[in-house]
Amino acid sequence: MSVPADGDRSGEMTLAFELAAIREFADPETVFADAREWSRYVGVVANDTDAVAAFVAERDVQQDFDLGDRDIWLNMKGIRESSDAPRHVFVGTTPEDRRIADATGWEFRRPAEVADAAGWSLAGSDGGSGSPDPGLLARLWARISG
Repeated sequence: MSVPADGDRSGEMTLAFELAAIREFADPETVFADAREWSRYVGVVANDTDAVAAFVAERDVQQDFDLGDRDIWLNMKGIRESSDAPRHVFVGTTPEDRRIADATGWEFRRPAEVADAAGWSLAGSDGGSGSPDPGLLARLWARISG
């Protein structure tokens, strides 16, 4: 894990988003910014660490997790073991994500659950304006490439 320059880690949780899950939010940058207000560590995980690095760079968000070239199982275990936060929440979308959370000691939540609790919008929840879903292509790509 990396620590911000100011060293402030006063939040109550470590919050990890699986790559497909963070892509379900209308504004991932806002999700990260808001989550930083009440989380010690925030980041994105996936088996495809190159895709995570590209997403983080494209969105210009600060990734607190150093994923290396390990698979998601090892990363989740390592993050859990190295985080001193009292609560660990993994936001995922699949039964496999739930298995990872259960096996590595994380609480599992779906994007809709955390969006509702935090007041975040999901991609495509534009109130019926008729505009295309900006996250559709990303979700389709994640499904066929992941």
